Amino acid sequence: MGQTVAVTGGGRGIGRVIAQTFAAAGADVVVLARSASELAETVALIGSRARAVTLDVLDAAAISQAFNAIGPLDVLVNNAGDGGPVGPVEQSDPVVWWRTQEVNVRGPMLCTHAVLPGMIARRRGRIINMSSGAANLNTPYFSSYIISKAALNKMIELLATETKDHGVSFFAVSPGPVHTAMSEAFLKSPEAAKWMPWFGPMFAKNAVGPELAADLCVKLASGKYDSLSGKFISVADDLDKLVAETQR
Repeated sequence: MGQTVAVTGGGRGIGRVIAQTFAAAGADVVVLARSASELAETVALIGSRARAVTLDVLDAAAISQAFNAIGPLDVLVNNAGDGGPVGPVEQSDPVVWWRTQEVNVRGPMLCTHAVLPGMIARRRGRIINMSSGAANLNTPYFSSYIISKAALNKMIELLATETKDHGVSFFAVSPGPVHTAMSEAFLKSPEAAKWMPWFGPMFAKNAVGPELAADLCVKLASGKYDSLSGKFISVADDLDKLVAETQR
């Protein structure tokens, strides 16, 4: 592959598997997350192709400094995320509700803002945002997360349009229901049990491994599917079929 790839939220869960999969495909991988110990575990699993950068995706100054130090990137995977509160909006803490927008929208925007000028200057680059199928749902009591992911999808669509003549491609990826620390905390929460009792059985029935999302990210990074830039893509989608449909 010969690419340099950065993965936020790379210390565990889906981000760790994405980093491992890129490295196995021949990429040099930079994993970024707040937890130095989790990042060290990821790097130890990958080996010499990986390096770690401790980073909070809400710290604009630290993000700028980190990506300047990392150098030119071929691919950025904005994977760091927050599950948000569960329950009626009027019963939610506005600070907690808004933090989900900060992590899930502002974080990817800040990281994209840091790397996009270099990609445009080099006329190549791909940015992949980890989204969710929830973005397309009208599920009550889950407003903060759904709104954040819907906004993330719209950001991809708009930025793909802005940069279509500069060689940069953008994708939003739905990994499906994957068991991660975030999803496990959600499933065990009393709020989810009260307001979304159906979610646990649905999740258990439809759960998939993180490898599907990781494989999809590697395929999108190959350049073969750049005609899908700006699209929301699920792990269940047939990429070649989607490309054929865009060419009609």
